[in-house]
Amino acid sequence: MKRSPQFVGLTFAVALLVPLALAQESHISRDGGAWSQEITGTLAAVKNLRVKVDAGSVILRGGQQQAINYMVHTRAKTSSEQDARRQFENFKVSAWVKGDTAWITGDWQGKPPRHFSGEFTINVPREMAWVKLETDGGGIDAMGVTGKVDAASGGGAMRLDDIGGGVSAETGGGSIEVGTITGDIGLRTGGGPIEVHHANGKIVAETGGGGVEIQSAGQDATIETGGGSIELRQCNGKAKVSTGGGSIDLGDINGPVDVDTGGGSIHLASAKGHVRAQTGGGGIELYGVPSAHVETGAGGIVVKLVNTGGERSDSMIETGAGDITVYIAPDVAVTVRASVELGNGHRITSDFPDIHISSEGGPYGPKTLTADGKLNGGGPVVKIHTATGDICLKRAGR
Repeated sequence: MKRSPQFVGLTFAVALLVPLALAQESHISRDGGAWSQEITGTLAAVKNLRVKVDAGSVILRGGQQQAINYMVHTRAKTSSEQDARRQFENFKVSAWVKGDTAWITGDWQGKPPRHFSGEFTINVPREMAWVKLETDGGGIDAMGVTGKVDAASGGGAMRLDDIGGGVSAETGGGSIEVGTITGDIGLRTGGGPIEVHHANGKIVAETGGGGVEIQSAGQDATIETGGGSIELRQCNGKAKVSTGGGSIDLGDINGPVDVDTGGGSIHLASAKGHVRAQTGGGGIELYGVPSAHVETGAGGIVVKLVNTGGERSDSMIETGAGDITVYIAPDVAVTVRASVELGNGHRITSDFPDIHISSEGGPYGPKTLTADGKLNGGGPVVKIHTATGDICLKRAGR
């Protein structure tokens, strides 16, 4: 039989689509006091993957396989197989390839599910360029791809590791744990904790109230929490850190630092740039900084000024009520101006002969203490002030 050119062309087009077509199987079985369904399928390997599900968690693993393989495990907690099948039918799992993007979706098409759970496990080639994972409420666990991963959950926990193209992750309230990431990281949670092990790019981490712990940041780090504590052990760029009330503990920062807490303590091991540190009421300790603007409403302050080789500026160190100790390295040239507003019962002490200490006021009235002088010929001004407390100026080792 002679076939028309149109028929031949259609046959050829269908043949081209076969490698991209879905091979999907399902199986239902008894699972304790519930019923479970397992759906498996395969898609052709393409550059991108999008996963969007109404219910359930998503697990993604990159590996050496040459296709996209998925398994969907759903569970309905009901004694009746008929009721379970009805729920399974209402949760429609679809998969297809369009252009250079593979899609896997789970759409709930009935009334809101009761006692129903789902888990999507997806194995992909490691060389995926871009993966986007979305679930309305479950957790997301992604690992082992060289491209970028975007993840979003209505409230589940997130875990991401061994990602080569950067990460963007957002959850309505769950925790976020990040392992080793190449590229920039953007993390946001409505209230859960955030933990990052290593990122060689920029980090932006925001939580409505949980704590934040970052071990290593290869570039700039911006961290904000509504009230939890913050720990940043090492950062190769500038750091901007803020919490509504928790403590802040910073390690070695290879740049300027801007840190603010509503009432917790602040500790900084070292910084190569100017430091601004402010707290509503806790103590502040800055060790190894070139210059600093330090304020606390009521707490002690310890600052060590060193020569980092970079540009230096004026410093201001002030507390409403508390003692201040300033260590100054031998090669630092500064002009010191210190004062105790209510000096009765307090004192200013100094290891430096070039700093002159004086007082004003009688023994029965308010007394003000001041100290002024230039070290190594003078330089940027270091202004030190406490309303009530002692000031101690000490010589620091190199």
